[in-house]
Amino acid sequence: MNTITEIESFVVTFLENTIGLQGEYSTYLYLIIALAVILSLGWVANYLVKKFLLTALRSLASKTNTKVAKYLLEESFFLRLSHLAPAFVISSSSQLVFSQYPVLSGIIDVLINLYLVGIVLWVFDSLIDTFYKLYEESRFSTKLPLKGICQAIKIVVNGTGIIFILSILLDKSPLYFFSGLGALTAVLLLVFKDVILGLVAGVQLTANNMVRKGDWVEMPKYGADGDVIDVALTTVKIQNWDKTITTIPAHALVSDAFKNWRGMSESGGRRIKRSIHLDLSSVRFLKESEVAELEKIDLLKDYFSEKRAEIGEAGMKVDEHGLAAPLLNGRNLTNSGTFRAYCLKYLRDHSSIHQEGMTFLVRQLAPTEKGLPIEIYVFVNDVRWVHYEAIQSDIFDHLLASLPIFGLRAFQFPSDGSLLGLKS
Repeated sequence: MNTITEIESFVVTFLENTIGLQGEYSTYLYLIIALAVILSLGWVANYLVKKFLLTALRSLASKTNTKVAKYLLEESFFLRLSHLAPAFVISSSSQLVFSQYPVLSGIIDVLINLYLVGIVLWVFDSLIDTFYKLYEESRFSTKLPLKGICQAIKIVVNGTGIIFILSILLDKSPLYFFSGLGALTAVLLLVFKDVILGLVAGVQLTANNMVRKGDWVEMPKYGADGDVIDVALTTVKIQNWDKTITTIPAHALVSDAFKNWRGMSESGGRRIKRSIHLDLSSVRFLKESEVAELEKIDLLKDYFSEKRAEIGEAGMKVDEHGLAAPLLNGRNLTNSGTFRAYCLKYLRDHSSIHQEGMTFLVRQLAPTEKGLPIEIYVFVNDVRWVHYEAIQSDIFDHLLASLPIFGLRAFQFPSDGSLLGLKS
């Protein structure tokens, strides 16, 4: 301290003798020169840290070839951290040089503290971004998206930082401002209602695992039908199948209904639920000659053997005209029932259909004005959309083409082509 006082006396005396300044003016000039020297020392410290220490850290991080080091470099963590060096040099130097000038020392301390708070927030932001990038490459990222939570943490941290900045500027304890937040709660809820709703909903979506990046989501109210490409704190972005992007507020996904197809993707099975409508006028009993012809189909051999044992040979022999009333005195085979049995056997033998663990059903529904529906309710073992559609199309191409073999016709409304054959 004595050395600093001696230096100050020497500089002030020198300025008075050389420049001719007297009294307080020489002191003011001394303070300006001292401040310039301190700032120069801070600049030198900043330069040396970036030139040597920061370069060495970057080189070491690049040589380790780890993801942590890579993302820390990408997020400028070391660069932001290096800004602390000039702050410490200026702070320690000013306390030493300006110890006899409490007003100037206090102003410098306030500025340094504000600077330090800003740098700490900046460094903390880069750490959060680094953690998020590391998490995105982990296997857990598809199960629990953390982008919204990371954004929420940033908001809390930066809000706390703003309180510390105000406490420094107004020379109040941070507890003073935290206690005042209670009185402002009603105003904050009113002004930032949408932001708060989005914040709470974003945390709910993440915590309850309602929506993940990559999910197929359908929400007709907002015209959304496609893959989730981003789950942020207050919004969810969905890329529709036509490549347009729909942005939905996070609170809408919590308060409104939407369909998430993730369960289908994770189950490994995609449902086929489609009906073939038979023309009711083509439904009839099978004749003996037709039974003999259909028995040549490999998939139906076991079916006919079971029916022979169940209803007897008499039930298998129907007059070629097939119109006699005695037909109703026993059990006989119908072409629609045999077609259902064929559909069942065909699907059981299909390599792309789930055979166990999922619903497998071929059933007849109630007749309608569009004929007799034969519904296929099974699951394809390939959930990819294009492959699923190809498998479904191949199955129904085959079944529709098989109808004439059973003496059946598919129902359809008359078309121009069918009406041309009618005579006036």
